[in-house]
Amino acid sequence: MSASPVHPRVLVTGGAGFIGSHLAERLLGAGSRVTVVDDLSTGRASNLDAARAAHGDRLEFIHGSVAEAVPRLSGRPFDAVYHLAAAVGVRLVIESPAASAERNVADTAEVLRFAARAGAATLVASSSEVYGKGVRSPFREQDDISFGPPTVARWSYGLSKAIDEHLAIAHAAATGLPTVVARFFNTVGPRQRARWGMVLPRFVDAALAGRPLEVHGSGAQVRCFCDVRDVVGALPALLARAGRGHAVYNVGTDEPISIIDLARLVTGTLGSPSPIVAVPYDRAFGPGFEDLEVRIPDLARVREAIGFRPAIALADTVRDLAAERAHGAEAAA
Repeated sequence: MSASPVHPRVLVTGGAGFIGSHLAERLLGAGSRVTVVDDLSTGRASNLDAARAAHGDRLEFIHGSVAEAVPRLSGRPFDAVYHLAAAVGVRLVIESPAASAERNVADTAEVLRFAARAGAATLVASSSEVYGKGVRSPFREQDDISFGPPTVARWSYGLSKAIDEHLAIAHAAATGLPTVVARFFNTVGPRQRARWGMVLPRFVDAALAGRPLEVHGSGAQVRCFCDVRDVVGALPALLARAGRGHAVYNVGTDEPISIIDLARLVTGTLGSPSPIVAVPYDRAFGPGFEDLEVRIPDLARVREAIGFRPAIALADTVRDLAAERAHGAEAAA
């Protein structure tokens, strides 16, 4: 993957979250001074412990929402902004669809206005959910999008992230702000929690505890899982290209696996005797839940732009998640 220049002063919203904390570590390791903003609604302050221990003199943490933090940062110089703060997880979105959509759109608008005033290159984190029901496979950045009706809460997250993308592209066109959008496809790895319905940590936790691995629906759904440490390596390289060519990139892997096979991979890799059981969607998420059978990204654009090639095997990610859980149990004992 091509190298990217270091931005000396960087703001990361959602920087105590799963992806954000790995990104903050990466940026600090490259020599940047990093300010993290996070309200800890889904992130954890402990996610920054390693970064603080290694680079504490260049890491600043501001506990608060984007709306609370941005006024405090007004007038301070930043060279780059990575906007990762968002409501995440299917279960959280279904439980609080209005709050999730409002937060996603309002925070993005606030960050883009701030970045424009600061003259900072900006990366907005988006999601494969913007493809909605999908019009073809694999998903390409230039594809049309099709969602279910607004009466189905499940689509609110994808719709809000699509609006985020429109805002980012419109601000870039109006202000000349160097801006790039990264559409994440099923990012997984250490620090990810099962609480909001994330499938891989949910499977790993169940396998380690000897509980059944609950596969929602038939288990035939196909997804592509990319390790967070590969993903965050791509983001500075993409931001370095902001303002040159296409602004939107799929980021992930295009190696497909069904959810039932993912469950088998977890139990096999960890040597777990846990059974695998199917749970109907309506029991897992309530009546009327809709899902895609296949979600695979086309990665031609990101490969051409930065030579992106994920390197961490899914089985290794499973082992690292399990090792993290074991370490956490020891630390708590």
